[in-house]
Formats: sequence, C-alpha cells, structure tokens
Amino acid sequence: VQLVESGGGSVQTGGSLRLSCVRSRYTYRPGCMAWLRQAPGKEREMVAHIETDGRTSYADSVKGRFTISRDKTKHTVYLQMDSLKPEDTAMYYCAALDYLSGSWCLEASRYRNWGQGTQVSVSS
Repeated sequence: VQLVESGGGSVQTGGSLRLSCVRSRYTYRPGCMAWLRQAPGKEREMVAHIETDGRTSYADSVKGRFTISRDKTKHTVYLQMDSLKPEDTAMYYCAALDYLSGSWCLEASRYRNWGQGTQVSVSS
C-alpha cells in the first residue's frame, strides 16, 4: 500500500491547514483511512478516521476543529484543520486499515500501512 501525505507546514495559532493523503489506486481496498499524529516524546494518537461508507470519528481534542473527508475518484483523503493550537504540533500520518470497519478503526495499533508523515507546527 502506498500512501503519500502532503500539506503540512507552519502556522500561527488560529490558522488553518489542509492535509492530503493519496493512496495508490492499485492498492485501494475497502476499510478505514485515518489520520494520526505523533508529537515529540509522545505516543502516536488517533486524530480522525473515515470508513468506506463515509462514517467518521474524531478524537475529542480535535472535534469541531478538524474535518476528515475523501474524494473517491482521486483516492485521496483530506484533513481540514481549523483553529489550530500549539498542542496540535506534531508529525501527521495517514494510515490504512483494510477490510475492517466500526470500532476496529478506532485503534491506532491496528493500522499496518502508513505514509511517511507531514509536519504540522503551530506557533503561539
């Protein structure tokens, strides 16, 4: 599975960024696509995921500020991040979990296919 993220950068508090994750169309499978993040010295954490049927889920820390979406025709998943805070600073990863849905998609440890990550830095 090939996943390529883009869109990271440096913004000030309150700013916005949109991350993109392109999955090779030849590796497309039904299941979950997720965004996770890892800050220095912290464990990787789930940010949001979207399932084949369009259901989404968000970490409490980003609810109301982040939106996950996808364009099936482009095999791309997006993460729109608004009202960014310094605590959102992290490396953001796109990940895929094939052939599963529902509560399986919530667990970061189940994802086996990852992109290389894109850095998001939010200054105060």
